[in-house]
Amino acid sequence: MITQVSSSLYQQLINTHDGLISPSASFEQRRKDAFDRFKSTGFPSSKAEEWKYTNIQPLLNESYQVDGHLPGRAVALDLAAIEGLDAYKIVLVNGVFRKDLSDTIDESGVFVSSFGDATEEDLVKKHFAGHADKAENPFVSLNTALAKDGFVITIVGGNVVQKPIHIIHVAAADSQTFFQERNLIVLGKSAEAEIIETFINETDSAKVFSNVVSEIVVDENAKLEHYYLQQAGSVGNYNNHTEIIQSKYSLYNNYNCTFPGASFVRNTINVRLIDADVESHLYGITLLSDSQLVDNHTVVDHLMPNCESYEWYKNILQDKSTAVFNGKIFVREDAQKTNAFQQNNNLLLNPDATINTKPQLEIFADDVKCSHGCTIGQFDDEAKFYLQARGISEDQAKTLLVHAFAFDVTERFKNETVKNHVNNLVEQGLKH
Repeated sequence: MITQVSSSLYQQLINTHDGLISPSASFEQRRKDAFDRFKSTGFPSSKAEEWKYTNIQPLLNESYQVDGHLPGRAVALDLAAIEGLDAYKIVLVNGVFRKDLSDTIDESGVFVSSFGDATEEDLVKKHFAGHADKAENPFVSLNTALAKDGFVITIVGGNVVQKPIHIIHVAAADSQTFFQERNLIVLGKSAEAEIIETFINETDSAKVFSNVVSEIVVDENAKLEHYYLQQAGSVGNYNNHTEIIQSKYSLYNNYNCTFPGASFVRNTINVRLIDADVESHLYGITLLSDSQLVDNHTVVDHLMPNCESYEWYKNILQDKSTAVFNGKIFVREDAQKTNAFQQNNNLLLNPDATINTKPQLEIFADDVKCSHGCTIGQFDDEAKFYLQARGISEDQAKTLLVHAFAFDVTERFKNETVKNHVNNLVEQGLKH
């Protein structure tokens, strides 16, 4: 269904609520409750502490069509190609799972389906709105109430997916479009998988505003390598909320990369370590140009003892771009023997660029090892001169220094093919 806006996006969604809500009886009460929460709070403003440096009001005041998913239309996927990557391909267009464009995964214990087709499955009933909605994010409430489709990936306990799963999110709009996507990933006990998510838009697409919510459950002793590659063009505007729940002995690694292009990106990544002996790593590389605004908000919530988390985000800013980093580590009273590290480093290549960084620790236990910090700096002119004095051009020297800055993060990428792809995108995104 496509509904044309009459005023603000908020008013449109309020006016058309009955026409947009999913008919799924299983979720009816959860959706109604979520919409009531959204209606009472509305979209966040910069007066809210969590949105202090991120003004989304200009986006909300524009006119959109809603849920224009262009069923059956062919879309270009070339921009999402990762040279040398052998992976299963899953495609979503404007938040809608496209089976006709996706690969069939013929592995025992690995199941992929449309979220819209899976609403009656017990696993989806169990987890839908059971995790992300506790974060009190108005965008999550809106998504819970109105999102119709997305993907569901289930890895049955004991199974190891033999190839990465490459999920390609395509935006393709004939007129300005607002769409929502709801995703669920569940790894059973001792399951292992590698998931790569790439965000792109067609070159001739109109402006899009995407609201994506993903709930990820990593069961006991399971392992998930998870990559986000934001490669959309300037017509793209993305609000992504990812909620991860980890059980005993599990490992979750997130690699969050954003490159020149999308005008607005807000990534909220919340990791809940709900059991003892859990390990979680969050890595981020952000390279911006022009007037991009990218906001990375993370929460690592240590709830039980003997857990370890490691977080390192690096931002490289060009032109008049703006980056926000807000990282929170909670160490609850029962989370003794916690080992938590958080670092944010920022490289400003232009004096007109802006960084707002806020690393935070809240510790309620007394036997822990925690640290956090941030740095902001510019190019080391002496290092640049040193390289140029040895016959390296200014452009090459700049590229080498940026790679050196990013190295602490990129060297931790487990997938060498993705690592090379990210390094190439960093090089391509640098202005000389």
